[in-house]
Amino acid sequence: MKSGFVAIIGRPNVGKSTLINNIIGHKVAITSNKPQTTRNNIQGIYNTKDTQIIFVDTPGIHKPKHKLGEFLNKQAYYTINDVDVVVMLVDASAPLGPGDKYIIEELKKIDKPVMLVLNKIDKLKREELLPIIEEYSKLYNFIDIIPVSALKNNNITDLINTLKKYLTDNIKYYPDDQITNRSTEFLIAEIIREKVFNLTEEEIPHSITCVVEQIKKEKNKYIINAIIIVDRDSLKKIIIGKQGSKIKNIGTLARKEIEVLLGEKVYLELFVKTIKKWREKEKYLAEFGFSNLE
Repeated sequence: MKSGFVAIIGRPNVGKSTLINNIIGHKVAITSNKPQTTRNNIQGIYNTKDTQIIFVDTPGIHKPKHKLGEFLNKQAYYTINDVDVVVMLVDASAPLGPGDKYIIEELKKIDKPVMLVLNKIDKLKREELLPIIEEYSKLYNFIDIIPVSALKNNNITDLINTLKKYLTDNIKYYPDDQITNRSTEFLIAEIIREKVFNLTEEEIPHSITCVVEQIKKEKNKYIINAIIIVDRDSLKKIIIGKQGSKIKNIGTLARKEIEVLLGEKVYLELFVKTIKKWREKEKYLAEFGFSNLE
């Protein structure tokens, strides 16, 4: 029996959530082509007869512009201290940049085994891979370097087998049928937030969060009330859309996915609320689940 905790860190938008979802075989973390999608440490639990690996999807490490950004960075670093192996995930199709070098310098300060995983290799020619491996190898003594494509499911088995070599625990932390540590309310709020991400412009996603106010079961359906929080009225108008068209579309897409999650029909009612500068106010950060880390 092999078990343990693995943190996946990296710059925003390198594919951390996509990789975890692919490994687990279920959607436990939302994905988007916009950076800084993940805001909480989300555990995805990989189970086989002889293995349990708890993957922790961390927020993308970036230069913070507000208290929420500071919290996200702190959360990512806090996670590193509590795991057995750290996976640094990079976008192999993009040049090695200052963000990658910054993370590597931070990793030099910790005493944890660090594996480098080169994602998005489906965008590269085979002969382009070796120079990239050599470039990263000069910067840090990684325990292993594994090229993968999270999107195409390439080399994922090799990644799992390599990780198992560095796990020292021999107990199961979660039941065999559990795939995440997150509550149903959290998963529903994240599904809604993902739909807002995918249906709105670049500047909007970072200014919003979602909160589920009520889940009520009635006969063969769930009634769910949720609020989309924005930080200014102009964004509220965009999310609602002309004659409510945008929020209706968001609700339709979210409802379909929530029905798959819950296995029942869902009546979803969405509201949009403006709380100015909520990302700067500790009261609201705590209320919306972004608690301080000690």
